[in-house]
This record gives sequence, structure tokens and C-alpha cells, in this order.
Amino acid sequence: MNTSARMLRLLSLLQTHRYWPGSELSDRLEVSARTLRRDIERLRELGYAVDAVRGVAGGYQLRAGGSLPPLLLEDEEAVAIAVGLRTAAAGAVAGLEETSIQALTKVIGLMPPRLRRRMDAIQSQTDGVPWGGGPAIDAAVLTTLAQACRDDEPLKFGYQAPDAEPTHRWVEPHRLVSLGRRWYLVAYDRDRQDWRSFRVDRISDPQATGQRFRPRELPADDAPTFVRAGIRARPQRYDVRVRFAGPAAEVDAYVGRWATVVADGDDACRMTMATDTLDWPIMVLTHLECDFTVDGPPELVDLVASAAARFARSRL
Repeated sequence: MNTSARMLRLLSLLQTHRYWPGSELSDRLEVSARTLRRDIERLRELGYAVDAVRGVAGGYQLRAGGSLPPLLLEDEEAVAIAVGLRTAAAGAVAGLEETSIQALTKVIGLMPPRLRRRMDAIQSQTDGVPWGGGPAIDAAVLTTLAQACRDDEPLKFGYQAPDAEPTHRWVEPHRLVSLGRRWYLVAYDRDRQDWRSFRVDRISDPQATGQRFRPRELPADDAPTFVRAGIRARPQRYDVRVRFAGPAAEVDAYVGRWATVVADGDDACRMTMATDTLDWPIMVLTHLECDFTVDGPPELVDLVASAAARFARSRL
């Protein structure tokens, strides 16, 4: 049993708040009395009151009234677990909503106050739920941005826009938004004196200034609407056009404001979407249970044909 697993096992035993003879704990953990003492000292260094009785019949007990111990994880690991559970709890993984909510509650409850504040910031300052497979996000960057949004604290960070030289930004952060497979920061850019949305995976070394600002009024109904409007205003790589043999309401309910859906008769519709990646359109086509015809672009036609051939070759 490695150190982390042994510490978690020790914590689970002490959580009962019963008195544990040292010899019994050593036997259960399969360690020496000396190793057990070191593990107990580590718990105390983490801030948890473990009472000890010395002598031959000595033992240990978690002090009555003490709080549950924290997760023995690195900061980024704890945040990653909580973000993943939050995604599942919001329904991104069918059938796991209730279980994920229960697990998320337990995980956050076991976090020490420092980590709990970081997770509270992420939960309260994020709109939307991310799809998996997007660009890698640094957990430390994400939590720094979330806390600055919550605390109305100006930020300075480096930003690498596509096909441009790196820049330094000084912003008033407003909200984190998760759309499709990416995270965005909506903020007022002080140098440019205008609102902007920033891809979080392109942000580096965010630094809080320790100051405070008075929040400005966002020029949109909400942060996700602002981000979507910005995405639509930018030139996109692909102009997706698909005809569905299904009701427009059903298609529109799934794609939301990412695409335009127009009825084409009582039980058919047309969808248009501007996008820089074909991952989202192919996910839509896979999810919706109705026949369709891809009018363009040719790359999506080829991608659908390739996927269809791969599925046809598969056998249960």
C-alpha cells in the first residue's frame, strides 16, 4: 500500500472517532509503530487534532467535534475531480446526475478551506457545462480567474491570440463561460476600453492585483450570449449546411444558439452553422435520431462517410 492510500485508510478509520490502540492501527495498515507515528504527525501538520495516549496500551483518536479531514490530493487534482463531477452532475453524462451530486458534495466537504474557496469560486462564476476533449486547461489558471470574477479583482495576464504576437492584458473579469469544448473569460479590457472574451487555454500567468473595481454593465443579456455573439462575428473555417428529416423544434432544442434551424415543411428542417472545427457538427449528427443529408462542406461529407464505414465494420 503506497503512502497516499495508507493515509486515506488511516483517515477513514479515525473518522469513526473511536479510540484506536496503536497496535491495532498498525496491524490494519500493515506498518510499523514508527511509520504509524509519522503518519499521525503528518495529519497533525495538516491541521487535524489527533489525540494520543502514550505507553504500552497507547493509541490514537480524532478529537471529538473535529471536522472531517481533507482530501490528500494536490490542489490541481482536487479541482480537476470537482470540475469533472460538476460536469456529470449537470447532466453531461446521462444517468450519473444524482450520484455525481452526492459525490461532489462529499468531495467539497472533505476539502480544506483553501481548496473549498477555490471550488466555490469555480461553481459560482461559471456558466455552461464543458464537453470533453477540448483544449487542456491549467487548473491553477481556471481557479485564479474564477476567484477574480467572484471578488471583482482586476487581473493581468499574457494572451496568445491566433496568428498574432503575444500580448499583456489588464482586465476587469466578469464571468467564466464554458461553451462546447472550450472555456472563455468574459472581461472588460482596460487598455482597449471595451468588452472582450478570452479563450482560457490561451491565457498565461494570470496575476490578481489585490485591488477592487466596480462592476460594469455587460452589453448583452448574459455572458454566454456575449461569447456566442463574438464567435459568430468572427470568420469561421467551415460553413455547415445540413437537412434533417425531423421536426425543427427537436433539432433546435439540441443545438441551441450554436446554429440556425429553419423549418422545411411539417417534419423536416435545415440547419446552418459557422464553426472552426467539425467536432461539434459530427456530435450533433450522431446524437439526433433522424435521417439527414449533408449539403456542405465537403470535409464534413467525407467525415460522415468515414465514420459510417467505421461503424459498419464494427461488430457487437
